[in-house]
Amino acid sequence: MPYWLCQLLLAKLELLKRRHDYFSVSIAKICIIFSQKCLSKDKHQVPLYKHIADLSGNGHLTLPVPAFTVISGGKRAGNNLAIQEIMILPIGASKFEEALQMGSETYHHLKAIITEKYGAHGCNVGEDGGFAPNISRQVFFAVKEVLDLVKEAISRTDYNDRIKLAIDVAATDFCIGTKYDLDYKSVDKGQNFKSADDMIGMYKELCRDYMVFQVVGDDLITSSPKRIKRAIEESTCNALLVKINQIGTVTETIEVMKLAKDAHWGVVMSHRCGETEDSFIADLAVGLSTGQIKAGAPCRPSITSHMSGYKRTHDLKLMGQVLLQLLQIEEELGDNAFYAGEEWRQSP
Repeated sequence: MPYWLCQLLLAKLELLKRRHDYFSVSIAKICIIFSQKCLSKDKHQVPLYKHIADLSGNGHLTLPVPAFTVISGGKRAGNNLAIQEIMILPIGASKFEEALQMGSETYHHLKAIITEKYGAHGCNVGEDGGFAPNISRQVFFAVKEVLDLVKEAISRTDYNDRIKLAIDVAATDFCIGTKYDLDYKSVDKGQNFKSADDMIGMYKELCRDYMVFQVVGDDLITSSPKRIKRAIEESTCNALLVKINQIGTVTETIEVMKLAKDAHWGVVMSHRCGETEDSFIADLAVGLSTGQIKAGAPCRPSITSHMSGYKRTHDLKLMGQVLLQLLQIEEELGDNAFYAGEEWRQSP
């Protein structure tokens, strides 16, 4: 298909999406397919991530810091943990390949710790591959309990401050009206409601005790320019989770990312549960220099994303296609490859 025709069809799809927002998910899939055909198969054979960088005016390609899921909870696991997942970010790696090694080693140590404390059944996993031990029923202490497990695993690897912690609460899943039911997964559900102020207090304590300093907007802003502008004005978060299925088109994804960057927010590229193994978001993350990417578990495929197998050095088994693509991009860039690392929130 001629390049100009691809661009015309993309423009038509974007107009259709603007008129009918409920077409976002379907149009996003079509736009990704057309973008891949248009941008990677033109006469110059320029890599997809480089084309995306050119479209966005980004002159500094950056490999993102992967946010690996190591503990699963919420609706994605059968344990008592109300929050959706605990993640680790290897910001102290010198390159993306080393970040994968750090994530894999920490994951293996965490498995050993969980086995010691909860038995082998504690190593059952959730949909995204994080471990799902049945921890304390006292909700706030449960969150601290799993964070302490992860901190111990990081300590055993000697990576210490080179790895940061992240929490995906997914509070929308247990929000009922203006209250939050932190026991929604237990037989006693409805007995432990928290107000918004209670939740803010809990978040503040976790940020203080575990050095969490990024609040990412997902369901709150759904990659919507209007919602992002409001969030910036009201200081409701300081980072954007980018899901192309939410916004609908590649062009609009670039626009919302620029909004976030202009506000000095962090940007996290993310897949959507139930997607295919397509690696498009890897090129998107590098081309837009998002600085961060949600990467699932570091040592097994994400069940919901149907990831394919991959085996490499450092015992990095069963990696997803997104991670494989990021490794290939890093190899292709060679000495010009730049890993976000310590600059994960300030990447250009």
